[in-house]
Amino acid sequence: MSPIALDSLSADTIVDEKRDGLAFEALSDDIQEVNVLKAALKGKDGGAVQEKDIYSQSEFDAEKDKTQFRQYEEACDRVKNFYREQHEKQTVAYNLKARNDFKSQTRAEMTVWEAMEKLNSLIDESDPDTSLGQIEHLLQAAEAIRRDGKPRWMQLTGLIHDLGKLLFFFGARGQWDVVGDTFPVGCAFDKRIIYPDTFQGNPDHNDSIYGTEYGIYTPGCGLDNVMLSWGHDEYLYHICKDQSTLPQEALAMIRYHSFYPWHSAGAYRWMMDAHDERMLEAVKAFNPYDLYSKSDDLPKAEELKEYYMELIDEYFPNKVIKW
Repeated sequence: MSPIALDSLSADTIVDEKRDGLAFEALSDDIQEVNVLKAALKGKDGGAVQEKDIYSQSEFDAEKDKTQFRQYEEACDRVKNFYREQHEKQTVAYNLKARNDFKSQTRAEMTVWEAMEKLNSLIDESDPDTSLGQIEHLLQAAEAIRRDGKPRWMQLTGLIHDLGKLLFFFGARGQWDVVGDTFPVGCAFDKRIIYPDTFQGNPDHNDSIYGTEYGIYTPGCGLDNVMLSWGHDEYLYHICKDQSTLPQEALAMIRYHSFYPWHSAGAYRWMMDAHDERMLEAVKAFNPYDLYSKSDDLPKAEELKEYYMELIDEYFPNKVIKW
C-alpha cells in the first residue's frame, strides 16, 4: 500500500481519534514531574546570540526552584500503576513486533510543523503546571536552548523531541508503549529503573536468557546494538535517523532523553562503547531543557513559526515525513 496523506487520516487507518488525549497528557505530565523531583533530589529575547558549545552550563533555569512542581507523592500512585503495566508488557517479543509493525504499516505523511499541529489538536490543554498546548510546550524547550546560544540543530531537537507522542494515535496499544522512562529489553532489568519491583510480572524477568545480567548482549556492545523499550523516543529516533540530517548528538538526545536509568542513575554502563561515552554527555546537556523549560514564559507560535520552519527545512530535506 502507498503512504496516506494527512487529510486521509481516520480511525480505521492509523489514527485512533477516540483515544483520550486529555488523560494521556495528564499522565505524561505526572511522569515528567516525577523525573523533575528525582532530579531535584540530586542535586526573552530570541534574537541572534553567539553560539555556545552544547556542553556549556544551561543558564535559562539558573534561578528556578526546581522543586516547585506538584509533590512526588501526588503523582506517585498514578505513575506507579502506569509503570507496573509498562514493566509487565515491555517484553522482547512485544518490542520485536512493534518494530516490525512500524516498518511494515502504512505510514501517515505530513510535514514536521503539521505533525506539531496534529499533536496539538489531539491532546487537549490539560497540563497541571501550565495551560499551554503542545506546540507551546515544544517551543518552550526550543526557545530555552536558543536563548542559551546553543547550535541550531540543538534548537530543532528541542522543538521536535516529544513529537513521537503521535505514536499514541498511530497504533499504540495504550499509554505504556508511548511514554515513561525507557530501558533495555533482552537482559536483566536493572534495579535503578524506576519502581524496579514492578517487573515481577514481566515474562522475561525470570527467563533463562533474558533474565540474566547480560542477556542477549555482550559488554561493550554499544547502545546502537541494544533494543530499548518501544515508545515515543525510539519511534521518533528511527524517523529522524532515516529522514533527517540531524547530527549524532541530536539523535542521541531524541533516543535517550527518557532513558533515565542510564543518563541520570548510571545504569547499563557495561553496554557502552566509546561512541556512547560522547553521546551520554550530549544527552546530559539536553536534559535540563527537557525537564525545566515547561515553566517558562508563553511563546507565540505564529511569531516563531518562520524561524523554526527554516530550521526544519534545513535538517529535513524531504519536508514531507513518513510518520
